[in-house]
Amino acid sequence: MKFITFEKPNGERTCGWMNDDQTVVDMYEASSGKLPSKLLEVIENWSSLVEEINQLQSSPISKGKYELSEVQIKAPLPRPTSVRDFYAFEEHVKNARARRGLEVVPEWYELPVFYFTNHLAIKGPGDQIQIPPNCEWFDYELEIACIIGKEGRNIKAQEADEYIFGYCIMNDWSARDIQAKEMKVGLGPAKGKDFATSIGPYIVTKDELQSYRQGNRYNLSMTAKVNGKLLSSGNFQDIYYTFGEMIERASSGVTLYPGDVIGSGTVGTGCILELGTDIHRWLKPNDEVELEITGLGTLKNRIIE
Repeated sequence: MKFITFEKPNGERTCGWMNDDQTVVDMYEASSGKLPSKLLEVIENWSSLVEEINQLQSSPISKGKYELSEVQIKAPLPRPTSVRDFYAFEEHVKNARARRGLEVVPEWYELPVFYFTNHLAIKGPGDQIQIPPNCEWFDYELEIACIIGKEGRNIKAQEADEYIFGYCIMNDWSARDIQAKEMKVGLGPAKGKDFATSIGPYIVTKDELQSYRQGNRYNLSMTAKVNGKLLSSGNFQDIYYTFGEMIERASSGVTLYPGDVIGSGTVGTGCILELGTDIHRWLKPNDEVELEITGLGTLKNRIIE
């Protein structure tokens, strides 16, 4: 299923799913209030709700169904419980470090690393992204994220799939000049990432991606366009560390909770930092960035001053 959060014609915000015929269902309204109106509550209580949701989906729906053109799709999880972003694509690491005259450090191959970003600065499809103060080098990052579906601690990589609720597109917006300065101090990224992270347009449950599965990876094409021009192109199957390995690392000595977001890090060529400003300048106001991943849809945002 493709789970969404959306705003109805009357201005109410609710959650539900998107059908293949470009209609959406408000599960709260369609179930006469039996199902939650917030997607985080659905994920937290999935095991007790899944049977009723599946039954509702397979039944004729008399109320709570809308045309996609009638509603406004928002970030599927406007306030996730946390956001960890990894650094898991080798090509991205090599390219980004080479731009700074650096090689990949041996430690990168020893364990997957991540940073925490601002889980209260989440943006969704169509939201405007404001360039932070004092930033001249503004960048996008083409990523995929998984959403944790049940509580777990010290999870083994081979068991991690049962803790994943679904997947979505993620854009880890970056103020590169701010990020470069603060990381010279030995901490970060912090303010270089603090202002916005886009996710959406929906969360796709893992069963819908099964046809793309190849071992412990997925064959998903990933692209990024700026103002309609294709800049980035990669594939999720090229990731060095799997989500299983990332989840094992993230949950070591720590409890993961339903609604936690785990980002993959940028796919190879998936940002301007890698491509270089000879290929494309840094982002400016009025630029539109469009990320697309097979099976996960398209995530568009426009940049503002």
